[in-house]
Parts: sequence; structure tokens; C-alpha cells
Amino acid sequence: MPSNANRQYLEFEKPIKDIIDEIERLKNVSESKKIDHSESIKKLELEILQKREEINKTLTPWQKVQLSRHPDRPYTLKYIDKMTTNFIELYGDRNVKDDKAMVGGFAMLGGETVMIIGQQKGINTKTRQMRNFGMANPEGYRKALRLMRLAEKFNKPIITLIDTPGAYPGLEAEERGQGEAIARNIYEMIRLKVPVICVIIGEGASGGALGIGVGDKVFMMENTWYTVISPESCSSILWRSWDKKEIAADQLKLTAENMKAFRIVDGIIPEPAGGAHWDYDAAADILKNYIVKELQDLKNVDPAERIKQRIEKFGKMGFWEEV
Repeated sequence: MPSNANRQYLEFEKPIKDIIDEIERLKNVSESKKIDHSESIKKLELEILQKREEINKTLTPWQKVQLSRHPDRPYTLKYIDKMTTNFIELYGDRNVKDDKAMVGGFAMLGGETVMIIGQQKGINTKTRQMRNFGMANPEGYRKALRLMRLAEKFNKPIITLIDTPGAYPGLEAEERGQGEAIARNIYEMIRLKVPVICVIIGEGASGGALGIGVGDKVFMMENTWYTVISPESCSSILWRSWDKKEIAADQLKLTAENMKAFRIVDGIIPEPAGGAHWDYDAAADILKNYIVKELQDLKNVDPAERIKQRIEKFGKMGFWEEV
């Protein structure tokens, strides 16, 4: 978790920053002038928690989008580090190259071996470029599928952690079959014999999310979003400007609550007050407990029945009218 000096704040988090600055000031005064401010500091620390809980209750859809992109928010590798042990990362699609935007490998989770796969964003300018900002190329999705088939071969459950602004839209990606790679993953994931749990831990945009988003259970963390297009892109198409992104975020119905109501996802995983970026350990513990519990339930289902339920689950999604 970032130190207070390195922590970054969103506009609506400024009241929390003011309290933290005051705590730092009191600590400095205590050290320099040997005055005990411990009681005042304790009160301010409680105030921070209360303020984080207050912010949680009043978040707009656009503010949730901002939280999902928070620069201090934990990414896939951070969750793997906090939730699992003995993680062995596997590389390459055996065709083109290794896509750094998609990571995956075997790990121990809750006492059993699982295959864990997810998109990874960078934590600074250099790694963001290396990870392509979490936007996978076709070889990333083909690598993910290779790892899923490997997990199926050894009868190991699959966990996918989704956090992407979308699949990479560049010319080279299209030439190498971006659409086909995502479509192939959707087709193959629905027929996997092993349990599959998908969790949106940040941004869940378009086909980039769907490429690793088909499972027996699909969950969203509390401050995430899941939709066909980002609010900015939606705004630029409808209003020829990004200025209407807040309206677009509201109209897209992209929050976890909306997706749960539409039966697109099966549940919402809570985060520490104020968002996962405030407490990595607590966020990872909550996520781990959800996954472990769901895996126990899914393991008791016959593979053929599991596939049948998965097909029915996705077949029932959406609203339509026959005329």
C-alpha cells in the first residue's frame, strides 16, 4: 500500500487528504516540540474511516469509474501476491509471443492448486508501456486459452481477474485476429469441464473483458464497472465530446449494482471502506474468501451438468421482445 507521501487522491477524496495532512502535521509537532498529540491523532484516524464510509455511500457511477482506475488500486499481480502462494507464472501463446498485458499461472489458493489468469496494468510509466495499459493483443487471449486448456488437462479450477479498458484496438492486433481470438475464448470457456470463476477487479470494458469473462460464477468488486464501451468513448460518439462522460456513465448502467439487477453478474464483492486502494490486505482477504467458498460449491457439481448450467446461464442473459 502506498505511503501517505506517495498516495494519490481523487477529487472527491480531498477531505480525507486534509485529515491525513493534519495528522502528519501533529506528528511532526509531537516530534519537534515533544508534545503529546496521540489522542488528537486517534480521533482524526477514526474520522478518516468515517469519511471513507461516507464517501462510499454517495458515489455516483462516474466516481465509481474513477475509483476503478485509481492509480493506487491493486492490480492482478497484487491480488495474486496477497491471496496465493507458490505462484508460477507461465508465458507465451506458442504462436507469436508473450503478451505482458495478460498474466497467468498455477498457484495455491485456499489449500488447492488453481490456474489464475488476469489482465495486468503497469504501476508507473515504464511498466504501463510494457503492459500496454492492460490492453491485451490476440496473443494475450490465446495465451489465456492455452493456460485454461492446461488447467482442464490437470483438472484444476480456473480463476480470472478482469481489469482492462478494452482489448488493444491497433492495426497489428486486428491483422493477427483480435476478434477471432476473443470469440474463440468465449466459445471454449463455455465448454470447459473445470470450475471457472471470473471476477472484475477494476475496469471491465467490452470484448477485452469478455475474452476471459465466461464462467460458472461472475462477480464484480464493489467499485468496478462492466459495459460494452467506456463512458468517454460513449460520450464522444453520442455528443462528439468527452464532456458528457458523467452523463454517459449514468446512462450506461455500468455499476456492479446495475449488473447484478440485470443478472449479468452473480454477486458483488465488497471492498474496504473507500475502495480497495486503502487496504490491499483486507481487499485480498475478502476476495479470497469469496472465491474459496464458491469453488467448494462448484466442485460438487458434475462436469457435464456444470457446462449445461453455464450455457443456460449465458443463454438467458439480456432482454428481448418477440413481435
